[in-house]
Amino acid sequence: MPRYSEERKQVVLSKLLPPLNMTVAEVSRVEGIGLQTLYNWRDKAKLQGRPVPGNKPTPDQWSPEAKLAVVIETSALNEAELSEYCRAKGLYVEQVKAWKADSLKGFASSREQELEAKQQRKADRKEIKQLKRELRHKEKALAETAALLVLRKKLDALWENDSEDD
Repeated sequence: MPRYSEERKQVVLSKLLPPLNMTVAEVSRVEGIGLQTLYNWRDKAKLQGRPVPGNKPTPDQWSPEAKLAVVIETSALNEAELSEYCRAKGLYVEQVKAWKADSLKGFASSREQELEAKQQRKADRKEIKQLKRELRHKEKALAETAALLVLRKKLDALWENDSEDD
């Protein structure tokens, strides 16, 4: 079983990325490396947080982890370096900026979401309490109505017996 250096693995994996965008099968044929080996390399790179193509053909369909990895990789780059990075990866600068804004929005809104969830729980408890109160009133009214119907039937039955006796 051949051993491949880390540099060789990186070169081969880079062929899966833009601008080449080769499929795993194409890379396997060209490089003479087994399909399963390439899939394993790709999966390990994903676990390390590197953006590599998966089953999703376009960058907008990448997993959130891959998008976050791109945001982290590009966080220290200036505008020119970011443009160069995007060209090499087949991305648009606007995509990366949107991903960064989305990730920041997620961090900022987590506190807001907690507060909103707390308020929602409070409102739900209040509504449950009110509905239980209404249910008790309706059960009492239903029991009263049932009792009145039973009494009416007994009264009707009693009157029928009295009229038969006359």
